[in-house]
Amino acid sequence: MERDFLACPLTGTRLIDEYFIENRTRLLDLAAFLDRLDRAADPAADADFRMQAFREGLRVLCGSSGPRVERIQRVFSDPTTEPADGLDQKSACGAYDHSKAGGA
Repeated sequence: MERDFLACPLTGTRLIDEYFIENRTRLLDLAAFLDRLDRAADPAADADFRMQAFREGLRVLCGSSGPRVERIQRVFSDPTTEPADGLDQKSACGAYDHSKAGGA
């Protein structure tokens, strides 16, 4: 397995010592967000393209193969290569809506 290019100057234990608490906090923030969505009991939330991408990103995060950052970025990114005819909204929404592909 080629892992030389992924070498980190810190040991695994040192990484855990340095970054465990802040990443534990991030996980708790994510859990709180998902709990609030569950309590909202809004079926439209599960169908929202952003939440579909979010859950796919979580699946990638929990996997163990390949560079997770790159793979998660691809989950949220627009895969098209052709320029859009015009702007479709005033701000970014954080994820690509695959349901509008080809028809937007």
